[in-house]
Amino acid sequence: MTRTLDILDRLIGFDTISARPNLDLIAYVEDFLRMRGFRVTRLDDPEEEKAGLYAEIGPEGPGILLSAHSDVVPVAGQDWSTDPFRLTRQGDRLHGRGTTDMKGFVASMLAAADAASRAPLKEPLKLVLSYNEEVGCTGIARMLDRLVPLMGHPRAAIVGEPTEMQVATGHKGKRAFRARIAGETGHSALAPQFVNALNVAAEFLVALQALQKDLERNGARDEDYDIPYSTVHVGMLSGGRALNIVPDRAEATFEFRHLAADDPDSLLHRIRTAAQDVCARYGPAARIEIAPLAGYPGLDTPANSDTARFVESLAGAGRTKVAFGTEAGFFDAQGIPTVVCGPGSMQAQGHKADEFIRIDQLARCDAMLARLLERMQ
Repeated sequence: MTRTLDILDRLIGFDTISARPNLDLIAYVEDFLRMRGFRVTRLDDPEEEKAGLYAEIGPEGPGILLSAHSDVVPVAGQDWSTDPFRLTRQGDRLHGRGTTDMKGFVASMLAAADAASRAPLKEPLKLVLSYNEEVGCTGIARMLDRLVPLMGHPRAAIVGEPTEMQVATGHKGKRAFRARIAGETGHSALAPQFVNALNVAAEFLVALQALQKDLERNGARDEDYDIPYSTVHVGMLSGGRALNIVPDRAEATFEFRHLAADDPDSLLHRIRTAAQDVCARYGPAARIEIAPLAGYPGLDTPANSDTARFVESLAGAGRTKVAFGTEAGFFDAQGIPTVVCGPGSMQAQGHKADEFIRIDQLARCDAMLARLLERMQ
């Protein structure tokens, strides 16, 4: 595993928190792959100092796609006992921001790329490295129109998010929104004469809660998930300037995470209708404007599909579905059979202080990718 650990050490040293540029890491990966004969295309972001890349090696053809993201979540406000941007070994654990989510897989992927450069491949190995996954998968969405003609139609894709090397065939889709709520300002001594935006917002949140209860009782269900129904969640609410001023503005951010059987457009229509009903009770001064923030499609690969069985044979593990979202749905939407399988535990380590990955998890990932290369020869 020396090669994988050396690569992971380099990767952890790049501070690729989503709010910061990732160009140094991308330059390192680009050079690494070009030196090994990969055909590499860098995909610069049109708005930020960010980039993704696509690379392939071997003959033309469908091939196999491995995909990962380069960004990590912040460390601010967390109590780390080690330097989050230096790989630190403690027993069988490797600590550092992104070791689990998901630079551990990137390291294994690049180690496999190194091996692929010396292998007589009979089909191409294709790699995708994205950015801004942690802020709503906005990077892969911006890359997609340039990525699709490059990658073609691989016969299978593996997205290496941490699943403890289980083969995940599904996760919910997500859409996030900002609701801007308008009312009327005035002196609090005359409060009943005005439309309080916070009151309007509170009723809107109650309507979202009612939608959640309806989905739980009457919506689609998939018992393979920890929470087997679609969910609605309000993350932030703000408004008001002073106690003696009736607030004329409020803002809420919310999301829903939907099963494949629940149409997201229908859910959004129900939410917009609920907002209209709330405003109608307050009169024309009340308004709720709902704007999209981010989102990604869900994944629902049949558990008995050829791809699921193929990756299960590589990983030597069973199948599952995961609660968190990934970029897998973007590939699935292009007709590419896709699963999620990678080292580490998102539940135990994802986004936490002193994030770590166990060495045996990396070893299992290396073994999976070694078996993949054997099958491609």
